[in-house]
Amino acid sequence: MSRLAGVAVALAAAGVGALGMAWWSRPATSPSPSPSARPAVPATTIGSYGTRVSYPAGREPSLPAPDGTPLLVHSLLRVDRPMHFGDYVWNESGVPAGGDTRIRVDLSRQLMSVFRGGHEIGTAVILYGTDHKPTPTGTFPILARARLHQSTLYDAEMPYMLRLTNDGVAIHASAVRRGYATHGCVGIPEDFARRVFTASARGDLVTITA
Repeated sequence: MSRLAGVAVALAAAGVGALGMAWWSRPATSPSPSPSARPAVPATTIGSYGTRVSYPAGREPSLPAPDGTPLLVHSLLRVDRPMHFGDYVWNESGVPAGGDTRIRVDLSRQLMSVFRGGHEIGTAVILYGTDHKPTPTGTFPILARARLHQSTLYDAEMPYMLRLTNDGVAIHASAVRRGYATHGCVGIPEDFARRVFTASARGDLVTITA
């Protein structure tokens, strides 16, 4: 699973071009990371990356959303190698405590990104729904949260559940492994799910793109 494309596709589609591509390819000409944004010990399963990519004021790219509400990106996590099933990175060092939390799910790349105030603070490889139970696309407010939740429909545990739709589609902790799928939900590694749960609140927006 590679971060070398992913949201760069959305940025390019939004007309960002080479600026957006810098997020994923990390060329030597990428904007210099801000010294104040250097993390102490980032939580990660794929190694510690001590920098983030920060965009100059007035040159920030934006990510489009189906509802027409763009997400202005101030900085991104620097992840310099492909991610695999079960991998995640979480690093909020140097990111202002205030600001809205926005979650973006790219089904085609099987990646989730979590933003706070326009700064990416987490990313992970995900599971999503199969053809007969597809994960819906669009922008959804978080309707309900539960640290411990039991699905009555599938008799399955759904830790750190963030419900997105009235028919039960949610983000929740899962065993994220190759060949696995969900019944329409977005499955993420449990430790990452715990962090997403803590960082989010009812009403926060989740954008899911195909």
